[in-house]
Amino acid sequence: MFDLAVVGAGIVGLAHALAAARRGLRVVVIDRDAQANGASIRNFGLVVVSGQEPGPSRKRAERSREVWLELSEQAGIGILHTGKLVAAQRPEALDLLEAFHALPEADGCRMLTARETAAHQPGLDVSRLSGGFLSPFELRVESREALPKLTAFLAERHGVTFRFGVAVTAIAPPAIETSHGQIKARRIAVCPGDDLVSLYPERIRGYGVRRCKLQMLRLGPPRHRLRSALVSDLSLLRYGGYAMLPQATTLRDRLEREAAPALDNGVHLIVVQSQDGSLVIGDSHHYGPTPDPFASEDVDALILAEFSRLFGGAVPPVVARWTGTYASASGHASFRDAPHDDVRVVMVTSGTGASTGFAIGEETISDLFG
Repeated sequence: MFDLAVVGAGIVGLAHALAAARRGLRVVVIDRDAQANGASIRNFGLVVVSGQEPGPSRKRAERSREVWLELSEQAGIGILHTGKLVAAQRPEALDLLEAFHALPEADGCRMLTARETAAHQPGLDVSRLSGGFLSPFELRVESREALPKLTAFLAERHGVTFRFGVAVTAIAPPAIETSHGQIKARRIAVCPGDDLVSLYPERIRGYGVRRCKLQMLRLGPPRHRLRSALVSDLSLLRYGGYAMLPQATTLRDRLEREAAPALDNGVHLIVVQSQDGSLVIGDSHHYGPTPDPFASEDVDALILAEFSRLFGGAVPPVVARWTGTYASASGHASFRDAPHDDVRVVMVTSGTGASTGFAIGEETISDLFG
């Protein structure tokens, strides 16, 4: 019998496995896919700290950042760049950033003039900038490489057992019924990603969870390396730490006049860089119980237009496009539900699994094992 069974091998599931394995517990991870294939490898790999809503989300991001740095050394997961630059194009965005900068959560961050912003990131069109905000805290990993490396690390260094290509069909602790027979574990953590119906659907339904579809692109290498992750005005409305401030209303009003199609499609801009120099950019947000799998050229064009405005019209060629889905719920960045004394259902419902998942995993293991 295992001490812990984790259902789901995305970043949240692996975070639970890591927290348990570090306690010396015997762990099995069960996943229906042959390898990580969902939102955990289709994202930016950006660990966001500044801009997280104050309170649990911010504290979880700070702790998760610490774990990523530990894993960088222990598991060989590369940190490709650090920090986050907010390139403010509109005075209203700069006003919002100045209000955020006055908060304790912005300690260690810097406000920048337009010229300082362009000097920090060569290639930006200074004529488009009102100023900027630089956070030193963010980390960027390559998700499609980090997840397999973390899986191998857990198996080889911590003895975690992985059962890929195995579907869990029912749970009656300590028994876990699967497509490949029964597994037994003292405690069970269900981390289903955006699967809302296979296990405990009635519990998940109570949190108002739906699925969010995003579109992302990979661009060829630009002329300049990124010195940090880059976001723009549209992004400020999508992070609770900024969006909760009164100045966000004024920014939204202007964006509704000037960028209504982007707002209607949940478009904002994040830009990160890979080891080969290519850029990952995105994304968009469309919601529903089962979003369609088709990418829209019009939505991609909105993302590319925001990139083009910041970089003076220069856009490297698109070399890849993809969609992804994740669980989303209004009013819940994440939740942990207890359908049984020995079972926890854990979902991140804000697209912040990479940013907060390790801390959530530690909290769940403490909850289950004391």
